[in-house]
Amino acid sequence: MPAPLLLLAASLSTSFVNYSGSLVAGQLTSNSAYPVADFDSKCSSIASQLNNSIPNATIRFAELVTQGTNITFTESDRDPSCVVEPFFLPASLIVPADVCRISLDVQTSGRSGIHMETWLPRNWTGRFLSTGNGGVGGCIQFPDMTYTSSLGFATVGANNGHDGFSGRSFLNNSDVLEDFAYRSVHTGVVVGKEVTKTFYGYEHTKSYYLGCSTGGRQGLKSIQDFPEDFDGVVVGAPGNQWNKLMDDFSHIFNLTGTPDAPSFVPAEAWLNIVHPDILKQCDKIDGVEDGVIEDPHLCNYDPSGIVCSEDSKATSCITPEQADTVRKVFSPFFIGDEFIYPRLVPGSEISDALSMVLAGDVASAEWFKFVVNSDPNLDVKTLGPSDWKKCIAQDPFNISTFKGDISAFKNRGGKLLSYHGQADSLVSPENSEIYYDHVSSTMDLSTSQMDDFYRLFRISGMFHCFTGPGAWNVGQGLFGDTSPGSDYTDPKNVLMATIDVRARAGPEAPGLGQAL
Repeated sequence: MPAPLLLLAASLSTSFVNYSGSLVAGQLTSNSAYPVADFDSKCSSIASQLNNSIPNATIRFAELVTQGTNITFTESDRDPSCVVEPFFLPASLIVPADVCRISLDVQTSGRSGIHMETWLPRNWTGRFLSTGNGGVGGCIQFPDMTYTSSLGFATVGANNGHDGFSGRSFLNNSDVLEDFAYRSVHTGVVVGKEVTKTFYGYEHTKSYYLGCSTGGRQGLKSIQDFPEDFDGVVVGAPGNQWNKLMDDFSHIFNLTGTPDAPSFVPAEAWLNIVHPDILKQCDKIDGVEDGVIEDPHLCNYDPSGIVCSEDSKATSCITPEQADTVRKVFSPFFIGDEFIYPRLVPGSEISDALSMVLAGDVASAEWFKFVVNSDPNLDVKTLGPSDWKKCIAQDPFNISTFKGDISAFKNRGGKLLSYHGQADSLVSPENSEIYYDHVSSTMDLSTSQMDDFYRLFRISGMFHCFTGPGAWNVGQGLFGDTSPGSDYTDPKNVLMATIDVRARAGPEAPGLGQAL
């Protein structure tokens, strides 16, 4: 099992770690390594060139976007449901560097296709990068595209084969599901690299990937099935063991019940009663009382001290039945004697959990309706062990993304940097440790041998992908380029830590991050 972030960082050479809280990697120049003298005119003419050279592709438009432009995305750019303010997927954003923005559609089968964009920076470094997606959504991660293109990457992003945050398009269409499982990212990479070459007149020098959650799973899927696609991959909170994750959402609902059930713990109780008691028991384990549980493995929380009688009117305690729910939520998921999925970790209960997995509903409802059972009218509140086993067995297009042999990626010099917030309530951070151990065991590699190409960093106090009480901002994208006080124009982040690692021992260690 990989060491906690701080212990691992302390064990590495000081040439790799800057303890002021930055990542140390190869220098990123602000000057173009591949200057294009006629950049503006090339952007004006690239659409006609591509229409004749990219198979199964239709160019929507190509336009020059200058530094400082505020782009407001229209419904033709993405589905309105993709707008999640203020930061995650905003309705508009400011582009910090000149880019040629190319929008195109690519057919992937007779009844499926992707919408994608390629952002080509004026100051191109020769590097190519693909972004990922989130949840079951089909939303281009424009903030990530803005962020990475401003760092000199020729960047692509796609809609995962469908539009919007709903998975309804999966219903009775295995081709759309195949796009979601893997084909959207791979197609975007193949087409994006060709677009990049056509525009600049050069092959890219290195290829990278950046994604979190579903985007993390997509990055691992690329490593497992298309090891030639990327030289360096950064994945956060990857949702692999996907089918079991969908089961776990249903399982947690069965534990909590609906908001009117005696077993249900309301949000205010999690926030004002349970969470403070967890901190009381576990915050000081690391020797510092700072509102952050450094290592959830060491927190064996017992809610007995906050239990009152069933008929109590007190607002500072929970009932015995609610306490039993708390205990079960913080326990691993088994079907009989078979381990299925790791627990929700103590300290994560105040994050996304309150609006999703602990909200008294089934967070994976659409997956069971539109994929597992192909029944949009399915009552997901009645799901149980037989349904969960069915979900695991189906595994369409190996969406579980749990192959342990990634030797093809390793042997070509590929580098994988994975990070996971230790207060993540959507994808258990213990899942990343399980996969790391699975790769180590399958490939018969020691931790030091794994370090040559695969590093896993546990970031204390980080929620799912970003935010949290800890020092979570390590340049992972989403809004890393626009957060107040952040400066990621030089190598202070997880993305830049993957640059030029072929000449090093492996992906470099992230620093202590920034809490914003």
